[in-house]
Amino acid sequence: MDSHGQDEQQVVWTVAGTGIGPLLLAATGDGLVNVVFHATDAVRDRALERLASRLGTRPVEAPGSPLLAEAIRQLEAYFAGERHHFDLPLDWSLISGFNRQVLRELASGVPYGSVVGYGDLAGRVGQPGAAQAVGVAMGANPLPVVVPCHRVVESDGGIGGFGGGLDTKRRLLALEGVLPEPLF
Repeated sequence: MDSHGQDEQQVVWTVAGTGIGPLLLAATGDGLVNVVFHATDAVRDRALERLASRLGTRPVEAPGSPLLAEAIRQLEAYFAGERHHFDLPLDWSLISGFNRQVLRELASGVPYGSVVGYGDLAGRVGQPGAAQAVGVAMGANPLPVVVPCHRVVESDGGIGGFGGGLDTKRRLLALEGVLPEPLF
């Protein structure tokens, strides 16, 4: 409890090595709250500062946390091609409104090995014509890979943007069989 008699929320984190480089994983008591690409020391430190600011408590390194250990296990299985769906509790507190609505639809309605256009996803949440806003939601996704924003592409066949970098997006789509494996 804090000085006001409130239960203080603990945020735990670890860095996991994956087929697309190190990912920072952070969780609260409610679930996985953040996944950050390219978690070098500098990226990790900035992400932890942002989390502390947003969640009101300093994240604690805890690789043995049951939720983080399970997230790592599921990510390893995903990158080994053995898992097509994540079954983890998610804490959606870092995102709200339209962005949360779009990401929840993405998580539940766009399965492994498939893609959806930005405009199609906008239509699914009752906002046809909001393709650009869907792009903003993808860029704000606090849970990439687990909430698969890499599966959102342009309607004309273009790959679209990606916060983890286009090479990472191509590799994730190749892993899921949507694109051929990169030659180099």
